[in-house]
Parts: sequence; C-alpha cells; structure tokens
Amino acid sequence: MCGRYASFLPAEALARLFRTANPLPNFAPSWNIAPSQAAPVVRLHPETKARHLDLLRWGLLPHFVKDAGHARRPINAQAETHASSGMFRGAFVRRRCLVPANSFYEFKTTANGKQPYALARADGQVLALGGIWESWRGSGDGVERTFAIITTDPNAEAAPIHDRMPLIVEPAD
Repeated sequence: MCGRYASFLPAEALARLFRTANPLPNFAPSWNIAPSQAAPVVRLHPETKARHLDLLRWGLLPHFVKDAGHARRPINAQAETHASSGMFRGAFVRRRCLVPANSFYEFKTTANGKQPYALARADGQVLALGGIWESWRGSGDGVERTFAIITTDPNAEAAPIHDRMPLIVEPAD
C-alpha cells in the first residue's frame, strides 16, 4: 500500500526528466504528500497525446460517479485486479500515468505502533510510480482530475516492512 510519498523536485526538473510539453504547474515540492492533496503527475493529454506534467488530486474519483461528496476515492489500485474492477477498468485502459516520487513511505506494525520507513532508489534517482487518472465533471463547468497509485507485491527490500508497495516503472519501460 502507498499511503504517503515524497516528491521534492521542482516542476522544471520534473519537466526535463519526463520530457513534458505543457506550461508548468505551480506547486511546492513536498516531503510528505498525503491522500486528497494535489500532486504532480505525468500523463498523456487526451487530445494531443503530448506528455504533460499536471497537478491532480490523490484519490481517484471515477468519471461515472454522480455525487462526488459521497463517493469512495481510493488512493491505490491493486495491479492484480485493477484491469477487471469496474472502479478502475476504464482508467487502466485509457488513462495511465506516472507519479514522480523521490521516495514512498510504508509503515511497519510493531509492538509500539506503526514505524514509518521511507523507501527510495539506491542510486538516488527519481521513482516513477505507476498510476491511473480520471476526469470528473460535476453539474457545473468545473473538472476535477484525480489519480490513484497502482500497488503490487513488495520487492525483497520492502517485503519485511509491508505486504504491498507501489508499482515502480523503470526508465526503459
């Protein structure tokens, strides 16, 4: 599970790294991005297919939801089931994204409570977490863009801490 992560590179650096084409969004880098916060996401623009760096809210609000105020907003989608789940299927097929992160946090349950661990690449490079995104249109003219992070079984480093971790997309992929 991914419940918090850090993305502390400025927009200019993320735009260079991910080769995005749009005007840069204005955001403050953060060591502690939490669910429901706006965060930088790299996605293909639905019309131009150009790679964009945009701010989306963490917690997926599917386009088919009628009442956003009472909707479930999952922050994670399991890799094993998101392609078949009605909640995530449309986004998985048409709206995949990358979530830039310097690290992600997992919490290990101990006798004294939960102990946070920050996990990062050994080489210090930025992580690209796999994600899905949605656009939700309410009764007005506004559009709310949201995302969820895809999670998978943990690798050898994360397994002693938690039974899930974000899907990490390697640069070659």
